[in-house]
Amino acid sequence: MGVKSVWFAFYYIWFMFVLVFVTDLVFCRTLSLDPDPCDSMNQREFEKLRSDQLTVLINGYSESRIPLLQTIVASYSAASVVSSILVLWGNPNTPDQVLDQLYHNMTQYSPGTASISLIQQSSSSLNARFLPRSSVDTRAVLVCDDDVEVDRRSLEFAFSVWKSNPDRLVGTFVRSHGFDLQGKEWIYTVHPDKYSILLTKFMLMKQDYLFEYSCKGGVEMKEMRMIVDQMRNCEDILMNFVAADMLRAGPIMVGAERVRDWGDARNEQEEEQVDEGVRDVGLSSRRVEHRKRRGKCIREFHRVMGKMPLMYSYGKVVNSVGEQGLCRKAGNLVFCDRG
Repeated sequence: MGVKSVWFAFYYIWFMFVLVFVTDLVFCRTLSLDPDPCDSMNQREFEKLRSDQLTVLINGYSESRIPLLQTIVASYSAASVVSSILVLWGNPNTPDQVLDQLYHNMTQYSPGTASISLIQQSSSSLNARFLPRSSVDTRAVLVCDDDVEVDRRSLEFAFSVWKSNPDRLVGTFVRSHGFDLQGKEWIYTVHPDKYSILLTKFMLMKQDYLFEYSCKGGVEMKEMRMIVDQMRNCEDILMNFVAADMLRAGPIMVGAERVRDWGDARNEQEEEQVDEGVRDVGLSSRRVEHRKRRGKCIREFHRVMGKMPLMYSYGKVVNSVGEQGLCRKAGNLVFCDRG
């Protein structure tokens, strides 16, 4: 082999190495997946989808939450019931280098076997979190936020409840609609003994509802999605409208052993201080205005639909029922059936 051939072989090997390295580093994330997510061919037959696992769809937007997001992705990836995780990034102003590093960290430091994707959304619309995605091959999808940690056992329990009720929305955070007799209008509220709205902090649903939300409903649904864009809020309320209207039943609230909502403003009362950047970007940190805006959404959705489909549910499904009595052990009052 001549000198020129040796040098050519050397440069070829070097070029291929650089190509592979750069490809892994730069082309590690994708832009919005399907050119037409509402193509009828994209609606999957429910019975042909996987039933033993679920797909996690995590909404991401704030760069200040990236460390927490990486922790949450790692936690979900370790759960045996999770097939894949799609991080849906909705901030178009985030630098490419930040997203490349985020993808690298999520894929390199997540302990489980679930596949992980970072999808840069084509717009910042909150409606985009409910787009059908051809890569999702499971019957169940878990739609969740980037500031809520749910332990693995609670995730697995919620999934088992959903499998017994696949047409219902299943989750841990609930609110309610109500009617203000004095103001003669629908409001967004919290009732102590009933609920009708499941939040997307942690929302399990069947994949079909993504198609119903994004692609069906005609002019009425299009107008309601426009309301979500105008308000920059309430996509979760609209999903509850969609599911309740189809099923004529409310959501199911499940109990959880350990759930941490880092976006809740009440975190500031705890000894362990929360990064203000994580908490303050949350919509619910502006409580009074937030509740008024969501009440307006309910009224607008009701106006467009011409009816109120939301239905109340009562009670909560728990993993087990243990001893409720307290006993004194080692100087402390504890449940009698514990240590």
